[in-house]
Amino acid sequence: MYFLHKITQYILPYADILAWCIMPNHFHLMVYVNSIDGVAQTIDGATQSHPVNIGNIITFNSSIGIMLRSYTRAINKQEKRSGALFREETKAICLDEISGVAPNWFASAGVTYFNIQLPEKAYPIVCFNYIHQNPVNAGLVDAPGEWEFSSYADSIGLRNGKLINHARIKEFGLNEVTGDTKY
Repeated sequence: MYFLHKITQYILPYADILAWCIMPNHFHLMVYVNSIDGVAQTIDGATQSHPVNIGNIITFNSSIGIMLRSYTRAINKQEKRSGALFREETKAICLDEISGVAPNWFASAGVTYFNIQLPEKAYPIVCFNYIHQNPVNAGLVDAPGEWEFSSYADSIGLRNGKLINHARIKEFGLNEVTGDTKY
């Protein structure tokens, strides 16, 4: 719950969340970035040893780093330990990449383009399903709705979580996706 609070604090000022899932050793976020530019604010995670605000301007990318460091500090304090909880870099992968070819998206000149020919294979749907199916594929539960730490129940109306943006989800046609695709 504390990590979800951190996501609310550090991600929502910049992005709408379409799907999320917290696993025992990693997490997934599907976001629609509204602004990567700086937001004038002071964030609790900014410290002298980790300066990220330049004139009180925090960017989306630096906000993610602040979120991870802030959470790490809290867990380390709670567990009376030190060290990293997360890898040095987050990663983004193409979920339907086959031999280096990504049929549903490509980047050119710093812009990501979506190649959507078959609606059921559209990358947003692939990503949405992948995130919600992750606990099932990891063998933690038998169905996505059984995993408490994901947006699946919120996205199908079984729970009234406030983290995901239902209007944005509907824009992408994700409101009727059931997350039953195996990966």
